[in-house]
Amino acid sequence: MKRKTTLFLYAALIATTLILVVFIVNQLSAAAALLSSLHPFAGKLFLLFSTSVLLLLLYSGIQLFSVPKRAVLPEHENSKETEAYTAQLTSRLPIHPMHPDVSKNEKDQRWVRTNLKFLEVDAFNTTRQIATKNFFVGAFAQNTSYGTTTSLLNIFKVVWKIYALHNREQNLREFITLVRSVYAYLPLSDFKKEDIPAHIKPIIQSSFSNTLSTLLPAGNLLSPFFLNLFMAGSTNTYLTCLAGIIATHHCQIMTEEDKKDIIQQSMFEASFMLKEIVRECNPVLSVTISQAVKKAGIESLDTIPTPSTGSGMAQDIVSHLASSLKHILKENG
Repeated sequence: MKRKTTLFLYAALIATTLILVVFIVNQLSAAAALLSSLHPFAGKLFLLFSTSVLLLLLYSGIQLFSVPKRAVLPEHENSKETEAYTAQLTSRLPIHPMHPDVSKNEKDQRWVRTNLKFLEVDAFNTTRQIATKNFFVGAFAQNTSYGTTTSLLNIFKVVWKIYALHNREQNLREFITLVRSVYAYLPLSDFKKEDIPAHIKPIIQSSFSNTLSTLLPAGNLLSPFFLNLFMAGSTNTYLTCLAGIIATHHCQIMTEEDKKDIIQQSMFEASFMLKEIVRECNPVLSVTISQAVKKAGIESLDTIPTPSTGSGMAQDIVSHLASSLKHILKENG
C-alpha cells in the first residue's frame, strides 16, 4: 500500500509539473508574439527577461530547499568519524562571545563542547522566557482557538530561535526536519500509554505542591477553579520546555550515544524548568484571580438596592449583609 501510494504521488507531481511548464511556455510565447507585433526586438527581450526570472526562481528555490551535507554522526567520542564531524560543527556553529578561546585557530572537540555549553545556557534562557508566556496563555485562554494557536506558535518560535542560535546559516528543510524530530519526542505524538505517567508526573507535582487555600480568599471554594487554570498553564509550560530542551539537545548532538539519551535527559530538565517557572508564575496568577474575584464580588454587591421606606425586614437584612461583605472585601483588598 505504501509503495503504491508513493508511486501515485510521484506520478501526480510529475504530471502537475509538466502541465504547469506547458502552460507557462504557452503564455510566454503568446505574450512574446504580441510584443513582437509592436516592435521586432520586444518579444525577444521579453523572453530573455522571463527566462532569467524563471532561472533565478529555480536557483533560489534549490538554495532554499536543499539540505546541506552533514558528516557522519560518530558512534562515540573515539570513533574515526569524530574529527570530520567536529570540523563540520565548527564551520556551522556561531562562536559564543563568552567563550574563553574565541580567537583560537584550531578548534578541537573540547573547544566545541565548551562553545555548546555557552549556547545551551542561551537556549535554555530563551526556552524559559517563552514557556513563561505560554503558562499564562494556557491558564487564561485554555480550550480556545486563540490559546491553542498562540501556544503552538510560541513552541515553533522556541524551536526556531534555538535552531538559529546553533547555525550561522539557516536552511528551511533542515529546520523542518528539526521540528519533526522534536514533535516525535513530545507526548501523544506517538501515543504510548506507558509513557504518559512519566510526562504527567511533573505537572501534577507542580500543581499539588501549592497550598491553594492560602493563596485566595475563600480558598476552599475557589481551589478547583484555580487548580483548573493552574493545570492548564502548567501543561502548556511543560510542553514548551520539553520542545525547547529537545531542540537544544538535537542541535548539540555529537555522538550516537548523545542521541539515545535525548528523551530522558530532556524530561528531567523540563521537569526542573517547569518547577522554576511555576514558582515564579504562581503568585502572579493567584493575585490576579484574587483581585478579579474581589472586584467581581464588590460589583455584584453594588447591584443590591438600598432599603426604601416601607420595605420588609428581609430586604433590610439583605442590604445590611451586602454592605458588611463589601466593607470586608475592601479591607482585605
